[in-house]
Order: sequence, then structure tokens, then C-alpha cells
Amino acid sequence: MALYYDLPVFKDTYKLTLRLFELTQHLPREYKFTLGQDIKRDCIHLVRSIYRANKCYEREKYLEEFLDDFEVLKLEVRLCTDLHLFTIKQQANLALQMDGIGKQITGWRNSVRSQ
Repeated sequence: MALYYDLPVFKDTYKLTLRLFELTQHLPREYKFTLGQDIKRDCIHLVRSIYRANKCYEREKYLEEFLDDFEVLKLEVRLCTDLHLFTIKQQANLALQMDGIGKQITGWRNSVRSQ
């Protein structure tokens, strides 16, 4: 079994987490401690789900949890863009990162289901 921090999906999720932490630093005070904190918390949940899925035999539960939290994070990023807190270019770059992560997790989940 690979160490969780060597998994490509972990590395990509960690990069996304770092990027979102950077972006939320510059949110107006009105959103920094509400939406910004939620985004940070949800990113940590994603990283935790990958760790748990890699460690545990019942991976599907944690991969499903990841996908649920991931959808919430996508909604939060879209909300930031709609509120003009993130630029369209920032949102597009985040969407590319998120698309790659989503494909990796979905593939992992599907391989677990077929076992």
C-alpha cells in the first residue's frame, strides 16, 4: 500500500488546498470568517478523506465522503466567483485542478467497487 502523501490525488488535493488558503487570505472581512473559513475547513476534510481511504480497508465510504465534500467545495468556489471575490481566471484555474482531482477520486472509487 502506498503512503497517502505519495498518491497523485493527495498531491493534487494538497496543491488545491494551498491555493485556496492563499485566495481566501484576501477575502473581505465580511466573507473571510464565514465563507473563507468554510472553504478552508472543507479542504482539510478532503485531505483527511484521502488519508482515511488509503489507510482503511473500507475505502468506498471515505471516497464517497470525499466526493460529497468536494461538491460542496465546488459550490463555494462558484459562490466566490459570483460574488466577485475570485476572478474568472482564478475560478477557471481552480476548475481545472478540481476536474483532475474529481476524475482521480471517481476512478479510485470505481476500482474499489469492482473488487
